Amino acid sequence: MTIRPDLLDVLARRALTEDSARPDAVEKLHARGGTTAREHIARIVDPGSFVEYGRFVTAAQEARRSMDELLDRTVADGIVGGVATIDGRPCAVLSYDYLVMAGTQGMRGHRKTDRLIEVIGRLRLPTVFVASGGGGRPGDTDLPLVSALDVTTFAEWAALSGRVPRIAVVDDNCFAGNAVIAGCADLIVATPRASLGMGGPAMISGGGLGDVAAADIGPLDVMIENGVVDVAVDDSEDAAEMACHLLGYFLGRSETWSAADQSVLRDLVPEHERTTFDVAPVVETLCDEESVTVLRPGFAPELYTALGRIEGRTVGILANDSRHTAGAITSDGSDKAARFLQLCDAYGFPVISLVDTPGIMVGPDAERTGLVRHASRLLVAAARIQVPFIGVILRRAYGLGAQAMLAGSTHSPLMTIAWPGATMGAMGLEGAVRLSMRAELEAITDDDEREERVRQLTEMLRANSTGLNAARYFEIDDVIDPAETRSLIAHLVEAAAAGGEISGSGGAVDTW
Repeated sequence: MTIRPDLLDVLARRALTEDSARPDAVEKLHARGGTTAREHIARIVDPGSFVEYGRFVTAAQEARRSMDELLDRTVADGIVGGVATIDGRPCAVLSYDYLVMAGTQGMRGHRKTDRLIEVIGRLRLPTVFVASGGGGRPGDTDLPLVSALDVTTFAEWAALSGRVPRIAVVDDNCFAGNAVIAGCADLIVATPRASLGMGGPAMISGGGLGDVAAADIGPLDVMIENGVVDVAVDDSEDAAEMACHLLGYFLGRSETWSAADQSVLRDLVPEHERTTFDVAPVVETLCDEESVTVLRPGFAPELYTALGRIEGRTVGILANDSRHTAGAITSDGSDKAARFLQLCDAYGFPVISLVDTPGIMVGPDAERTGLVRHASRLLVAAARIQVPFIGVILRRAYGLGAQAMLAGSTHSPLMTIAWPGATMGAMGLEGAVRLSMRAELEAITDDDEREERVRQLTEMLRANSTGLNAARYFEIDDVIDPAETRSLIAHLVEAAAAGGEISGSGGAVDTW
């Protein structure tokens, strides 16, 4: 069978776009632990499902480079992208290519990205974007431009917030425009090779700020602590797997699931409120087995945020962690929780709030962080969500902090329940005693006698502040056996879904 010359030309040009056409460059990238764009995509999508856009594009540098050099060194203008399936479901995937000018953003690459973003928005395609790269590229010569500030990529990518889920993967240096692509995404997955920053070494040096190595600009440990990275993984293979796993939460209900023995919940929360405990086992027991992913664990750890599933349906879990600040709500914790609630509301994830808090953090140091505004942000975010919100008081529910965890009131959630041993109050019980009984206590001159009286009064107040007593006054809806919690949540969510899916609001999700 004879192949026409024009088809041969196409096939030959296509071969030049493959990694196999540049083995030396690939070998160098591999030698320093890097991964090519096509390798990233192959790990993410179902085999044979990738439909590529713009494979033949080259950099706009014909005034500087020969055609052979353009075809060899500027393949796809440094970005590979298209539509595909992930676990059989339609998605989009894009990856900057570190083999091409360190993954920098060229003008034709921007046009290709814009084209794909338009397709993503039109088809509402969940998207994975491997964002690593050096930012904007100043060397393109073939297009008339002064500043290139009219590029629409960032505006269009940002406008997808709340409309389609977007997972960013960072497995190398990711600066300037590339970092904005990551920062606008809903969730960021990163490896130890990642360094994120709004400016790379050249920009830092050019700004008169000295010479800084790329790896020192925004290393992973820093980005975990400051909350930029949602999930950290070990390497690029794990990053691809995690990106697909996270995207799965947005792709609908899982048909297969299993659950742990729920009776263990009865013993996971200590009776004494001053005893700290890890809330993760509570969440992992409530949710389907192997379904929980903790988000931003190194940032504001006093507020635990995670995605999981209950009977196959994705849910968001918000919880106080008493091991940090005794579970008191801080400025950073408020921001973390508010953004998480927006994420859940935008994409239709019911929220389960597990409450064990002494309230909002107090004191001059806390107020210096702008706590008044930050804590209020959590209340506003919780009050606006439309997805089912279920409150579970595990142990302590005190003051405005408890109200913030319950969308402003115990009657704001679809249902508010308490576990046995839960106590509730307008503030911490001992603090309430010291405040309300100040005159009586000051009249006791002996320190030991005074503290004993505080203890007695606190226990008397505790007896009146139980969840059962709050339920008797109908401040909450019920007090239940902890082993019943998962079933109750599943029934409530099913009722809210009316046999179908829970619709998200489609509202924009704050980047912070």
